[in-house]
Amino acid sequence: MSFRDLCACALLLVACGGNGNAGSTTPAPQPIPDINTFPPVPSGAPPGASAAAATTAAAIGRGVNFGNMLEAPTEGAWGLSVSDEFIDSARVAGFSAIRLPVRWSNHASADPPYTIDASFMARVEMVVDKLLAEGFVVVLDMHHYRQLDGDALDQGELGVPAAAVDVRFVMLWNQIATEFRARDPRLIFELYNEPHGRLNGAPWNVLAARALGVVRKTNPDRAIIIGPTHWNSASDLRLLAMPNDANLIVTIHDYSPFSFTHQGAEWITPIMPVGVSCCSPSQVTEMTTPLDSAKAWATATRYPVFLGEFGAYNKADSASRVTFNRTMRDAAESRGMTWAYWEFAAGFGVYDPVAHNFRTALLASLLGR
Repeated sequence: MSFRDLCACALLLVACGGNGNAGSTTPAPQPIPDINTFPPVPSGAPPGASAAAATTAAAIGRGVNFGNMLEAPTEGAWGLSVSDEFIDSARVAGFSAIRLPVRWSNHASADPPYTIDASFMARVEMVVDKLLAEGFVVVLDMHHYRQLDGDALDQGELGVPAAAVDVRFVMLWNQIATEFRARDPRLIFELYNEPHGRLNGAPWNVLAARALGVVRKTNPDRAIIIGPTHWNSASDLRLLAMPNDANLIVTIHDYSPFSFTHQGAEWITPIMPVGVSCCSPSQVTEMTTPLDSAKAWATATRYPVFLGEFGAYNKADSASRVTFNRTMRDAAESRGMTWAYWEFAAGFGVYDPVAHNFRTALLASLLGR
């Protein structure tokens, strides 16, 4: 750097009050807000679903997840972005709903008030508005807030002080709910995908009820999806303390049998062996037992259940994947559950983003007769 450049830099620092100058305007860090300022919605007397919530749940119908897109650390980092091609193809194929996973936590400030980046918010709004305009029911889901579950961060993911994690989650929902408050009732909020780890059991019940409280300030009647812990397992429905709120839908995920659906999956340690077929009578029992548990729970509580994820990774043979999909689809629907397949165009994908067309047999297993 030349002397002239050094002088220019020095003048710039003085003008901006830098280098310890008395004119410095660097703001002091704000204290972490007290989470108790966001009281949980009471539980203990859940009324069952309203007619409006039941109607919205039924309208989900047969959906698909736009996975590996907006829930990557940044959109495109996992190879896919939401596109008009995907939206239009899903509509023409006949899917009635899109579940839209979003990693809000990586697009907000690490310090109070945890402001969501305006450009990212605008991007999500554009996608939601396009989906609504195309006639879809849209499930807007908070996904992969790794610290919330106590998980290790993904590459490229923002970390925050541990003491801020829970209150930041609630304050993110305050912003999301406010921004989308005027959208069509076909937009459904899903509080969080697959709570597990540090959230298992009672901690999630309290935190979910706090988030629901802030959402209800701006969206008093919108349908909200809430799910049990242990990765939205039906077995944890018994631990889910439903808030006293009638406009709720409950979600579960079902990837049984896991040795089939996740064979060869690179993110599982150790990687499970490939070559597992489906679907034997014992495998069908394993697949449907969670659905039976969820149906019994739904009957007892009078809340509808949405099967938010199921699918088999592409390392399984194609014929078995087709059989699995059709079996799960029919089992869910015969038990009165709507569903969303995981997922559109990545490792489980029903759509081939390179060939720009659907994998015909997989699509038929979901939407065919």
